[in-house]
Amino acid sequence: MTQQKPTWIPMLILLAIALFAAFGVPTPGPAVTEGLDTGDIAWMLVSAGLVLLMTPGLAYFYGGMVNHKNVISTMLQSFIAMGVITLIWVIFGFSLAFGSSINGLIGNPFEYAFFKGVFDGKPWSLAPTIPFALFAFFQMKFAVITPALISGALAERINFRAFVLFMVLFCVVVYAPLAHWTWHPDGWLFKYGVLDFAGGTVVHMSAGWAALAGAIYLKRRKSHVEANILPPANIPYVLLGTGLLWFGWFGFNAGSAVGAGALAVSAFATTHVAAASAGLSWVLFDVTRGRKVSALGFSIGAVVGLVAITPASGFVSVPAAIFIGTVSAIVSNIAAHWRANSKLDDTLDVFPCHGTGGMMGMLLTGLFASKAINGAVAEEGLFIGGDASLFIKHIVALVVVSAFAFLASYALLFITDKIIPLRVTEEEERVGLDISQHDESLVEV
Repeated sequence: MTQQKPTWIPMLILLAIALFAAFGVPTPGPAVTEGLDTGDIAWMLVSAGLVLLMTPGLAYFYGGMVNHKNVISTMLQSFIAMGVITLIWVIFGFSLAFGSSINGLIGNPFEYAFFKGVFDGKPWSLAPTIPFALFAFFQMKFAVITPALISGALAERINFRAFVLFMVLFCVVVYAPLAHWTWHPDGWLFKYGVLDFAGGTVVHMSAGWAALAGAIYLKRRKSHVEANILPPANIPYVLLGTGLLWFGWFGFNAGSAVGAGALAVSAFATTHVAAASAGLSWVLFDVTRGRKVSALGFSIGAVVGLVAITPASGFVSVPAAIFIGTVSAIVSNIAAHWRANSKLDDTLDVFPCHGTGGMMGMLLTGLFASKAINGAVAEEGLFIGGDASLFIKHIVALVVVSAFAFLASYALLFITDKIIPLRVTEEEERVGLDISQHDESLVEV
């Protein structure tokens, strides 16, 4: 086992947090129970578990696509997010996202610090039938998976410790503000009228643009420069990951109805149909180019469909979901094909799939959002009989969010690199990150 230079700083930080949590945070009072619905609570508990399951699913999805020297490292980057982001969310991340608004831009970081007032607080105004703590933990799972998504673009060359630091900074500087803008009733995008049912903007666009920034900043892998990229390590892992993601996505989207009602059923249905349509669309579009139907292609296509339907899932009909899944898969397929023939080394096509898919979902929500599906829709989509106002608002939001997510992420990568070098050495890259970063290996060495 290779030793590295020991450092006490991370352990001391965790111990300080633990001590403050034990002795500096008051015990909550009695929980508020008035107006709660046990059926809604049961569904949201299940939904929170389903969304968390997506992160291990993502680990398998990504882990199967990298080469055999980097499987464990790639998968661990998703799993470590469940530890790191959970604590950040409890300490002040939830408060930044959902605390009292400061000019529509960010929440008060101290209001719910260390979940003060969460377990004994009144239910969230937009989720009045479930405990406030359940809403907080449901939202936590979204915060967990977002930085894990970014890791696919940086795979096979990112320093693990640097990635953990970047993940923390991203959660605080990019994710929490976007969640506040979009989902807090006083957030500026929410008040502007932008619709994002389950995170197309907050999760997928932010991760996609951060992935693009990372791919540009880290530059190309040596194997990419030499056109000597090893094949995926395990396609069955990709299929397993797709299944877990697809299953978990029902909690992601239908759970965003924050209740066990008709809206959750509608979001559940559109989620499944969009994924099925997109998986077929991806492989059939490959066939038009003379390629064979592949397990990898169907898996990627299905995930793109899930990404694209996410912002629209609670606002559009099932027929619209077919269109959204089909068209988004074609656009992402074209983007991935372009990326493969360029010098951009986004290892697992995070930007073409999550970034492009998220943007397509956002734009198509502006075309198909319907009051008949969700009474919260103030302006109907352009193709449903509304004027162009909602679509224009979504274009404005797309530009602003894209610029913010990309520029802020690039700045955070620069800052991280100055603290801990982001890129592993050429020798560490050659050996593989499993060995060089973790002294573990998928195969015997």
